[in-house]
Amino acid sequence: MAMKQPHVVIFPFPLQGHMKPLLCLAELLCHAGLHVTYVNTHHNHHRLANRQALSTHFPTLHFESISDGLPEDDPRTLSSQLLIALKTSIRPHFRELLKTISLKAESNDALVPPPSCIVTDGLVTFAFDVAEELGLPILSYNVPCPRYLWTCLCLPKLIENGQLPFQGKNDDMNVEITGVPGMEGLLHRQDLPGFCRVKQADHPSLQFAINETQTLKRASALILDTVYELDAPCISHMALTFPKIYTLGPLHALLNSQIGDMSRGLASHGSLWKSDLNCMTWLNSQPSKSVIYVSFGTLVHLTRAQVIEFWYGLVNSGHPFLWVMRSDITSGDHQIPAELEKGTKERGYIVDWVSQEEVLAHKSVGGFLTHSGWNSTLESIVAGLPMICWPNLGDHYIISRTVCRQWKIGLQLNENCDRSNIESMVQTLMGPKREEIQSSMDAISKLARDSVAEGGSSHNNLEQLIEYIRNLQHQN
Repeated sequence: MAMKQPHVVIFPFPLQGHMKPLLCLAELLCHAGLHVTYVNTHHNHHRLANRQALSTHFPTLHFESISDGLPEDDPRTLSSQLLIALKTSIRPHFRELLKTISLKAESNDALVPPPSCIVTDGLVTFAFDVAEELGLPILSYNVPCPRYLWTCLCLPKLIENGQLPFQGKNDDMNVEITGVPGMEGLLHRQDLPGFCRVKQADHPSLQFAINETQTLKRASALILDTVYELDAPCISHMALTFPKIYTLGPLHALLNSQIGDMSRGLASHGSLWKSDLNCMTWLNSQPSKSVIYVSFGTLVHLTRAQVIEFWYGLVNSGHPFLWVMRSDITSGDHQIPAELEKGTKERGYIVDWVSQEEVLAHKSVGGFLTHSGWNSTLESIVAGLPMICWPNLGDHYIISRTVCRQWKIGLQLNENCDRSNIESMVQTLMGPKREEIQSSMDAISKLARDSVAEGGSSHNNLEQLIEYIRNLQHQN
């Protein structure tokens, strides 16, 4: 009788930017023959595009959902309310789900074995307690870029050596941070997340971030969505803290390399929004490398004044633009100046949502104005598209610094941007600076694409991760 394959339970933080890469990981494990139960909240489960198609393509991929305890009309953005819901409402439901899955697996005719391990999002730290209570190994997958994670792991050291807290005065924000090994000469105060800009080391926000990050040290392995060669200096230091580290990035490209053309049919998988397909027809009508693509991800919100400044900057740049303007990106209905409507009709296209991988790969797109989220940055690297970075929160600042100053594959837009600056940046990226930045991007892009090909670091690490999970099953 053939031995049953391992069974991995995956629980992402319930926001799209976290769900998509972990769904890519789930598909990769299923492609290798493993059973995977992918756990959503009820709210996201019903919104998840292509759930049925994914189950058809991957017969060992199972979807389950649990309550998040929030009212149906709650916006469910990255907030303290969502974090509290995770630790209070969701935690007992997740524990009960794991027990139910295990009980089902004990029946004689069960096709799916009991869970072998849990792969949890780095923000879902309560899962560590649940896993340890049930005697299950837990692997931590982290959505933020490794440099950000490593910086957060070093926060106690930064407090100890007096670099934190700092008062956050604008004239002091260029001071270099020197206590993060592997990031010498790169990191500055302005690159640290908002919870570092507090007056006291015992501030609840700073202590919460420290405690949550330190919890990850309990993981039996760490999974990172990056290319080892791009983040080797940090990863070599992190390896002293974590027993095993698997770099599998870019995960979406690794999935594409494994399942080939099938991935294009599932391009919208992991999306909680419906993509506008008409924009592809518009892109087909534009000259090669002429379009600046604009998207600020799923979490960033703009004031009306910021929307207007970006809009004027894009229209006045003279370049065709495709702008993803989510329905919730700003509040209220506002009068749009006639010249903006006219300029958009002439050379712009505005959509609620798109399949970003498809857009970035289109021959007409020549640049990406981005919030510098890690998923978007990796997708841009794989597509070989130079970026204009406008960081807003979390790891965006460190990513933007790395993209613009170290890898030299983008330009950084000032946080307090205005239309003339935006216009100038777009014209520079799409004009005189293009060849120089594109040369750097081509080299970085090749590194990323080579890593997911046979023999590449991410390809090899996936095989090693699968073998590690198989061994865990034998140990249980």
